[in-house]
Amino acid sequence: MYNIIQPLLEKNFIYDSYANRIGKGTLKAIQRFDYFKRKISKNNTKSCYILKADIKHYFENVNHNILINILKSKIVDKRIIALIKTILVNYSNDKGMPLGNLTSQFFANVYLNELDQFIKHEIKAKYYIRYVDDFVIFNNSKDKLLLIKIQISLFLKKLKLELHPDKSKIIPLSQGIPFLGTKIFFYHKIIIKKNKNKFKRKYLQFTKTFTNYDQIYDFLEGWLAHIKNFNTHNQRINLLNDFQENYSQEISSKEVNRILKAQRKV
Repeated sequence: MYNIIQPLLEKNFIYDSYANRIGKGTLKAIQRFDYFKRKISKNNTKSCYILKADIKHYFENVNHNILINILKSKIVDKRIIALIKTILVNYSNDKGMPLGNLTSQFFANVYLNELDQFIKHEIKAKYYIRYVDDFVIFNNSKDKLLLIKIQISLFLKKLKLELHPDKSKIIPLSQGIPFLGTKIFFYHKIIIKKNKNKFKRKYLQFTKTFTNYDQIYDFLEGWLAHIKNFNTHNQRINLLNDFQENYSQEISSKEVNRILKAQRKV
């Protein structure tokens, strides 16, 4: 079903929607953020504010009737609509979608494409990025963003949604913007503490589950490949030094030096 309906609906999505789409993803969204922050601030010579917003309990509150009506406007085959209804009802009767499900991820984009279109064509926000229910809008005026926030709140009522009261704020770029597990400043980006602690818990669990150093290093390497895109030089070196200390019997000093040398170059 996904293979059939995805091409029909994908073409209606805006460029700057980055979740669960081929050629997009978190890193691309963060790179786009970097591009927008330079553009709007004139390379950090003008004030730049960002509306950093999040939708409260998004997946739990997607309204089935609204979603079906959106889909009906694009899909004429009643059998597909009936199948979608069955999938949704298997989770709950009138609202909500299961996390992690492929169809849920896709329907999440379909549902919030309504918000995307409103922001781009009604509000006419030029610098806007969305990743699932996490989105940012850039502007030089804090007052303008306050007005946009009110407009978005009113529009979301039509979708039976609301902004998260604690996670939806207007923040100066100079203070750093939390976005997709990072905190972004003009000249640097860091991994937030919550994400570092989450990795440490997974890494500890991995070392207890697997005894083969190759498996553990493969897991570690994935994290290193991700965080090398941020200002994390010392974190990466410390992780690798700890890995060497714990697995010195299995891994040669020559191999460790090669890995450390590669990390220091980034």
